[in-house]
Amino acid sequence: MRVMKRVVVGGMCLSAVMLLSAVKAVADTAIVTIKVTVIVPPPCIINGDRVIDVDFGSDVVTSRVDGTNYLKTVDYTLVCQGNTSNAMKLQIQGIPTAFDSSALQTNMADLGIALKANGSALTVNDWVNFTYPNKPLLQAVPVKKAGVTLTGGDFSAGATLLVHYQ
Repeated sequence: MRVMKRVVVGGMCLSAVMLLSAVKAVADTAIVTIKVTVIVPPPCIINGDRVIDVDFGSDVVTSRVDGTNYLKTVDYTLVCQGNTSNAMKLQIQGIPTAFDSSALQTNMADLGIALKANGSALTVNDWVNFTYPNKPLLQAVPVKKAGVTLTGGDFSAGATLLVHYQ
């Protein structure tokens, strides 16, 4: 019986030596040098770094919300300096309603704020190309899910306006 124990132990030592050899082969290293030049795009300032507020007022009648009534222009500024290209793109990043992909979800389930760029529907989270300094005309208008009756009350929605160089 002792002989068998020695054979097993010897076999384990041989396996350990083989495993260490394999690890050594994998553990050999080489130095790789990577050089990268990071170019910072010229800065753009959206709306003077202030929140863009679209106020629909306190006269919104729930039965008149139809995607046309209460249309407001989104008043914002865009100042870019030192850009090498005027080809740009803009995105409204937010949560769309389940019933309209061009409408931001508000705090009311069946009410959204539809977005337009230059008069056409702007799908939330999609890009719109433009040539600086001719920024897109952005508009917002309340919309509701078809067939629902809205309840009264304050509503709000939030989004982020992004601008990128192309």
